[in-house]
Amino acid sequence: MEPAGSSGEVETPPPPPRVVLISAGASHSVALLSGHIVCSWGRGEDGQLGHGNAEDQLIPTVLSALDNARIVSIVCGADHTTAYSEPELQVYSWGWGDFGRLGHGNSSDIFTPQPIKALQGIKIKQIACGDSHCLAVTMDGEVQSWGRNQNGQLGLGTNEDSLVPQKIQSFQGIPVKMIAAGAEHTAAVTEDGELYGWGWGRYGNLGLGDRNDRLIPEKVSSVGGQNMVLVACGWRHTITVSSSGNLYTYGWSKYGQLGHGDFEDHLVPHQVEALQQSCVSQISGGWRHTMALTSDGKLYGWGWNKFGQVGVGGKIWYLLHVDGGIQ
Repeated sequence: MEPAGSSGEVETPPPPPRVVLISAGASHSVALLSGHIVCSWGRGEDGQLGHGNAEDQLIPTVLSALDNARIVSIVCGADHTTAYSEPELQVYSWGWGDFGRLGHGNSSDIFTPQPIKALQGIKIKQIACGDSHCLAVTMDGEVQSWGRNQNGQLGLGTNEDSLVPQKIQSFQGIPVKMIAAGAEHTAAVTEDGELYGWGWGRYGNLGLGDRNDRLIPEKVSSVGGQNMVLVACGWRHTITVSSSGNLYTYGWSKYGQLGHGDFEDHLVPHQVEALQQSCVSQISGGWRHTMALTSDGKLYGWGWNKFGQVGVGGKIWYLLHVDGGIQ
């Protein structure tokens, strides 16, 4: 006999949350799960995990401080983290606060997520974090930047750090589609497909034909009239993809991370010939290596491979693309 009030049916447990987004800093990682759940793990010494302490976490741990924020995006800097709540129109940040990279008006470390007041109420399209600086693209195509600025990577016309987000005036009337932040340089693609670079330019990583820094965004003219749709930054190099799926790289190449078959720096964008028959759909730049995904699902890696980061089962440096393969 069944207990009173029982239907006799066994309740099916809800499915486990699925991973929606991931981001990695120098020594920590953050994931956004379905249901707007944020998890973090790794090094916590500077508060970059957001759990209210400086302890490391060896497994993904739910960041309870954001349980009700309905976060839709997450981005890690080297030792800090940002998150955006679309319903609240609010950007949160936490972790190492040196140089004002958290955007709270000071340089203090913060161990739990705190709202960036200067961005309250602004609809954000994308956030990018470099080593010590951050940028946000609004839905209107404006760009706000904050943090370290010793080489002009904020694009504000000076080399003074900014403790709070400031609008990049050079993009007035030029809607920006996406941005990418390297260690100390920044790149952007506009809605019209134009490519810009600014900040530290010692290795040609701005694509402007020289090794000079730029304090404001400057258009990269040497891309053969191609419209760019994607851009990513490594530590000292830059990667971009055209609307036809062609891959271009420029900047530092001491470890072959540009994929041109040499160790020479390239001061302007050059197409990666090894992938000229492929349509590249995603790109990512590491410290000294580069990864690319093509539209047919093939993963390629090249550059420094001391720790196997190219993913090809060995530690040989690769100057050209290598199909990494997923097992």
